[in-house]
Formats: sequence, structure tokens, C-alpha cells
Amino acid sequence: MSASKLNPMKKFLALFAFLGLFIISCSDDDDGTDPGGGIPMPPIEYTSGTADLSNYVALGNSLTAGYTDNALFIDSQVASFPNMITGSFDEVGGGEFIIPFMADNLGGMTLGGTPIAGNRLILDFSSGSPTPRPVDGQGTTEITNVLSGPFNNMAIPGAKSFHLRAPGYGNVAGVAQGLANPYFARMASSPNATIIGDAMAQNPTFFTLWIGNNDVLGFATSGGSGIDQTGNLDPSTYGGSDITDPNVFANVFNTLLQTLTANGASGVVANIPDVTSIPFFTTVPHNPILLDPATADLVNGAYAAYNGGLQRLQALGVISEEEVARRLISFTAGPGNAVVILDEDLTDLTAFNPALINMRQATEDDLLTFTSQTIIGTPADPNDPTSINGVAVPLADQWVLTPEEQELIANATANFNQTIEALAQQYNLGFVDANATLKVLADTGIPLSDGSLLTSTYATGGAFSLDGVHPSPRGSAIIANLFLEAMEARFGSVLPPIDPLEYTGLYIN
Repeated sequence: MSASKLNPMKKFLALFAFLGLFIISCSDDDDGTDPGGGIPMPPIEYTSGTADLSNYVALGNSLTAGYTDNALFIDSQVASFPNMITGSFDEVGGGEFIIPFMADNLGGMTLGGTPIAGNRLILDFSSGSPTPRPVDGQGTTEITNVLSGPFNNMAIPGAKSFHLRAPGYGNVAGVAQGLANPYFARMASSPNATIIGDAMAQNPTFFTLWIGNNDVLGFATSGGSGIDQTGNLDPSTYGGSDITDPNVFANVFNTLLQTLTANGASGVVANIPDVTSIPFFTTVPHNPILLDPATADLVNGAYAAYNGGLQRLQALGVISEEEVARRLISFTAGPGNAVVILDEDLTDLTAFNPALINMRQATEDDLLTFTSQTIIGTPADPNDPTSINGVAVPLADQWVLTPEEQELIANATANFNQTIEALAQQYNLGFVDANATLKVLADTGIPLSDGSLLTSTYATGGAFSLDGVHPSPRGSAIIANLFLEAMEARFGSVLPPIDPLEYTGLYIN
């Protein structure tokens, strides 16, 4: 069955605050009249323009697959942006759009009966303060039950650019060792198939390609604990949290477009958003520590030797006054104390004194990961209640993006986006500036027809799901319209836009 024929979810949650639930009303239905005088409006003549939409294939990663709330599940796949725009394609004779549906709406997966992926997130109200947690139950999507394609949505969660042409990336036998991707393994045409090969086997007439986000995202979400592989042209040596070399990315992206357009297909490509602007990095403040006077005095006493050691090395000319000021640690009674973090870019002083490790207090220029809230304020040693993470024990690299790490991300993103836009022009394709739209969401928000405002604020903003990384269905509707607008600009298409209010800003379970 064509997934584009499935009805989209009509219920939605527009704003969901941590202290309560607020419902925004839907916009009034359009009655087909001119609001200025009640005169019937002439019907819009929809057209695909110069684009042939008879066989559309979507390629990309989780953003294209419909991954939401930290999982892929049936409802999220229905609400993927490619499935949304195929509903518009139907108005001009677009072809069938087949999705490799998961087995249920839980989102978990098993490999030979062993769970390998968790369920989707929901908000748990049991503690009085809504907290995201996996939905109860065991997902029934078994990876070894390989689906029979072909599939029009060829987007694979977790895929980096070079994975789209990697043989064996869908080999079930390699999933347990991390050599293959479980989402592709359950839909690949053969164990040695490639994503781009399975896409091209369908001889697509039109495509969308949105890839490259994961080439930098893993580095970011790991707190910069990966490696910037700039200068390393062998992606087979990369780790999952590494940044892809810009030349590797350019070569791969060019090859993908060469392949996709070889038989005359047209398409639209999108650039990569600034990942540091997503809720995953903007939700947890750098200064969440609340201390009573006695505890503040105790902690300051514990750091006195560290502060003194820094000042002595400054007097010897080992480090500058500016670095000492950056590294001195001080707490006060009350709220607003910054967490203590490790920073590998500080001068290594352990040769002078092993206790002078590379630590400092975070500033507003540091970005704490969303997951850091699970460790801040907890004891590092269950047997030592004073070993509080973020206070007595510095947060490890994985929980924080420092300014230096953010710069690596910014440079990679700029390089990738320059390549994407240049190749879009070279191949005469439509182009979506997803990066600019994310900035609008983060800075001002996007107004909807009912007067509400869609923003990137975690949970309450409506644009992002509970994992803080992936868009909500309503956010995906915004993305879908960007692709439709790019088609209008490049191919002269006139297609019905997507109403974000027809989709949920946050699933209610």
C-alpha cells in the first residue's frame, strides 16, 4: 500500500511545558472564499513543472526516515517529510511511495530476539515533573526478518555520507559487530547491497538527498570526544563519533549526484543545519548547581590547593594570568553555580603536580549535552556522597562541547554546506537551506496560521521531538514545505503546501 495514502495524525500538542500542559487551538478550516469579500477563489492549478514525479526516491539519514523521539516507528515514518510531500505529489499524478515500515509504534528492535535498540521516548508524569523515558513494552521489529522491497524511502538512520555507497552496510551478519546498520539490514536487497544501488535499481525519475548531518553530529553529541578526521581520506578508519574529512565528503556527494542524475532524474538537495543550535545543546544550562552555605564553604576549601597551585605556576611563568583566571574554581551559596568540567585544550600541568588536572568551571560559551542532566549532581562513587559530578568531580569530555570543539563543528559544517550548494548548482538541482531555517527556529521561531509560534525550545517549542535532536512531525512539516518551495523555484512546480497544524508537535501516549 502506498504510504502517501495514509491519513496523517490530526491530533497535536502545540506546547508542552515541564510544569503543565497547554493546548493550542487549530486554525479554522479554509472555506474557499476570499477573506476580504467572500468572493469564491479560483481553484489553484497544480503542476509538477518540469519535474517528473512518477517515481520518487528519498535518500538520507534519520531526518528523512522520520526518526522521532529517539526511535523509528510506524507513526513517525508516516510523518516523515518525504511521505508528506508525496501527498502533494498525488495532486499531479505522483507515483506510489513505499516505506519500509517498522513492525509497531514502540520503536525498539531485536536481533535474533536480543534487543539492540530502545523504544521511543514519552513524557513520564509519575514524579510530578514530566521526564522523558522509553515507552513500556518490547518492540517487535526483528532485524533478521528482512523485508522485500523495493522501497521509495531509502533513508537510513545513522548513515553518514560515505555509508550510502558502502557494500555490506546492510548485511545482517555484520550488525552485531557494528559493521552494518540494522535499519538497512532489514530492507537491503542483498547482504552486499549499497543504499545508492538499491535506490538506483528503481530507476527514479525524481529524488531528494539530505545527507551529511551524521558526518558531524556524532562528534557533537559525544561532547567532542571523537576525532576531526580532516586530512584522513580513508573513511574505513573513522569512528562513529568522528568528523568526516571535507574532501571525502565532497567526493562522496559528487559521486552520489552523478549516479542519481545519470538517467535524467531531477531532484532537490538540502544542506546541514548547525547542530549546536538544536535543543540537545541548548537545554541544560552551564550553571545549574544550587549549594547551601556550608556546602559552598566545604567545596571551596577542597579546591583551595588547586587554585593555589595555578597561581604559583603563573608566578613561575608557566601559564598566563588569563588562563589562571579561566581555571580558578569558586562556588557561592545559592543557585547559579557553574559545573566543573574537564577541558583538554587547557595547558597540561600534571607534570608539575598530578593534582593540577585540566579542569575549570563552565561558562555560557560551553554547551552541555542534553544527557548531561542525568549525571550532574549525582555521586561519582556510590560509597562517597561528597563525590558529586559537576562539583567535586569534573564532568568528562563527553558531557560538554567547549568553544574549541564547537569551532571544529562549525568549520566542518561550513565546508560540507559549501560543497552541497555548489554541487546543487552544478547539477541544476533544487536547493534547501535547512541551516537558515534552523537558525530562524532558534532565534525567533516560525509563526503558524493559528497564531502559535514554532520554536526549537525543548518540549515546549513544538519543532523538535523529545530526543532534542530530531524534528517532531510538526517540525518535519516545516521541512517538507522547504522542499516544495525548492521545487517551485527550480522546476516551476505548483504543489499544495503542508499544514504543520495537521501534525503533532509532541506525541501524547
